[in-house]
This record gives sequence, structure tokens and C-alpha cells, in this order.
Amino acid sequence: MRLVLVKFVTMSSVEEVEAAAQQFNGHELEGRELRVNAGPPPPRREDSSFRGDSSFRGNRGGGSFGSANRVHVGNLAWGVDDLALENLFSEQGKVREARVVYDRESGRSRGFGFVTYSSAEEVNSAIEYLNGVDLKGRPLRVSQADAKPPRRQF
Repeated sequence: MRLVLVKFVTMSSVEEVEAAAQQFNGHELEGRELRVNAGPPPPRREDSSFRGDSSFRGNRGGGSFGSANRVHVGNLAWGVDDLALENLFSEQGKVREARVVYDRESGRSRGFGFVTYSSAEEVNSAIEYLNGVDLKGRPLRVSQADAKPPRRQF
């Protein structure tokens, strides 16, 4: 399985974009090789509070797979990303997805995220063992995620 994490950065000039691509493309960061290139900004997705594509959204009618087996993780440090969540929460079971929620406008973390497991037992284990655990200097708040009500279709 290959993990692909897409991040977009807006630069203030074409020259800055070219310099960043030149300097960081192929650079290794935390054991992973970066691929940096230039392109137009991604299209805005107004139907989600998550950046990029996420299976949490499911179809437009509402729920997604395993939404009953999801925990809400609050009090995240700014530096926590999807991979850090997945690494920590995989100690308690098979993580189907781990997502930090980002602000659409600023691109900064909103300080919370969600982790989806395969079973309710794994959810209960995560809540029991990880609630209050320190991650990057902040004690996590882990609780059962509320199911989202289905979206109305027009």
C-alpha cells in the first residue's frame, strides 16, 4: 500500500514557486521523498470541511463506511497531521482512515480530527487508552464521534 498525502501551498510569486520546486523536489522529509511541482490551485470544494478528497464524505446522501466506528480527536497540536494520528491510533486497532480537519481559508489545522476503525471494540479501546495521552505537548481528547445527519438533496 502506498500512502499519498497531497498538500497545497500558495506562494506569492511565480519565482517563489519555481525556487521551492527546485529546492524541495526530491528532498527527504521524515523518511519520505517529497514531490514538489507547480500548478494551478486546486478547485474549492464547498461540500466538505476536509481538505482534498476524503472517504469520510461518502456519497452526497450522507453516511460513509464505518461512521459508527469513528472517534473524534480534539486538542490537537498545530503540527499534528494525518500520518501522526494514524501512527498513534494504530496501536489500538486497524485504522481505516485518520484525518485532521483544516480550515478552508487559511489551510491551518482546526485542532481536531477523526479516526475511523474497523470495529466498535477498537473505538472503545482508543477512547480508553488514548484519551488524555500527550501528543506533541497537548493532551488528546478522544470520544465517540457523532454520526452526521444525512444531507438534504435539492
